[in-house]
Formats: sequence, structure tokens, C-alpha cells
Amino acid sequence: MKARWGEAEHLVDAVRFLEGPQSRTFELLRAARIFVEFMRGFRALHFVGPCVTVFGSARFKEDHPYYAIAREVGRGLARSGFTVMTGGGPGIMEAANRGAREAGGRSIGCNIELPQEQKPNTYLDRWITFRHFFVRKVMLVKYSYAFVALPGGFGTLDEIFETATLIQTHKIRDFPLILVVKDFWRPLLEFLRGPLEKLAVIDPADADRLIVVDSAEEAVTAAREITAHRFGAMKRQPRPRWLLRE
Repeated sequence: MKARWGEAEHLVDAVRFLEGPQSRTFELLRAARIFVEFMRGFRALHFVGPCVTVFGSARFKEDHPYYAIAREVGRGLARSGFTVMTGGGPGIMEAANRGAREAGGRSIGCNIELPQEQKPNTYLDRWITFRHFFVRKVMLVKYSYAFVALPGGFGTLDEIFETATLIQTHKIRDFPLILVVKDFWRPLLEFLRGPLEKLAVIDPADADRLIVVDSAEEAVTAAREITAHRFGAMKRQPRPRWLLRE
């Protein structure tokens, strides 16, 4: 069942939640809502299959070269047997979902409520909308064997470094984290390998975890081959339980 994307008034409570201590009743109700939000995500995504999550800006239009690359990434991942998961919005997310749909693969979106009311794109087989970014981020990571990042802004950088930190601290396994379009990411890599390594606030191995490629084909090949080499066969898929009405 497809989830409804929410109304903007729900954002008021989310802002209030991050404004410091509230009444104990408010905090208890918020904790319960967050728990329910997690459970909705787990229920909706439990059977989506082995995924690759694609990150990237919502601002690129259909005629932009980065949109075309993301569309090819989605196609290639679907043909390799992966479910393509994105943030469910427009731009790079739409392009990857579109490519997966065109290749006959599964296309999943984890949408987020924003003041601009980001709507799920039209190329999703299943989608769910979250109120909290941190819940959404868990879902984007939990079901994926690889992560592909195309050009983007604050949100994309946040997702990349959140994933890199989880890998660095061994909170998740050493899944491939692939950056597409070398020229775009070059300044970031220079910053990592320059000031950060010189100050020893990261190790050389941390920057080495970022696999940088130029084409959709290279990204898909890296995701497929590294996943097969490091993790072998895909995880056994869970069986539906009739008691849970699955």
C-alpha cells in the first residue's frame, strides 16, 4: 500500500521537537511517533530486495547531462538485479528511478516532508514519506549493498559523509561508496587528501573508501563486482508471514 505524502503542518511539530526541552507529554508522544515512523518504514521496505541507493540533487532537470547519467545508472543497476532506492524526489532521484523502471527493475523511494512539499516522482513502484530526516537516512542505508552519489548539494554531501562515517566506524559493513563525475568531486577529494590528511583528522584509508568514476557503466560495474566479491551471494530474502498480514 502506498503511503500518503504529508501536509506541511506536520513540519511544525518536527521544528518544535528540535527546539530544546519540551513538556514530558510532548516528548513521550514524539518518541512514540518516531517509533511508529520507523515501524512504517520497516514494514514498507522489508521485502524490497537487495538495493543500491542513489544520492544526488533534486534540482537537475531532464535536459541536464547529470540527469542522463543517473538514468543510465538506474538502468544498469536494475539489469544487474538490484532494486534502485532513492530519496524519491525529482532531479537525480527521479532519473535513477526512471532508469530502473525502464529496465523492468524495482524502483523505491524514501520521500521526506519539506516546507516546499516535495512530491514523490512518478517512476516509483513503492514509496513512503518520512517526517524526520534521521528516520529516512536509516531506511536509505539499511537495505542497500552499495551507494552511488551523483552531483548534489548539502543534502547529498550529508548523505555521503553519513554513509562514509558509518563505514569508517564499522557501524555498517564496507559497502562500496561510489562518486560519479570525477570533475565535480575533484575539489572534495583534494580537500580530503590535503588539509584533512595533513592534520591527521582522517586516515588515508578513509579517503580511499570513496570510489570515483566518470560514467554510469563504471559505477554499475563497481557496485556489482565489489558487492559480489565482498559479500558473495545476496542475502536470503525474508518470507512473508501470514500472521503479520504480509
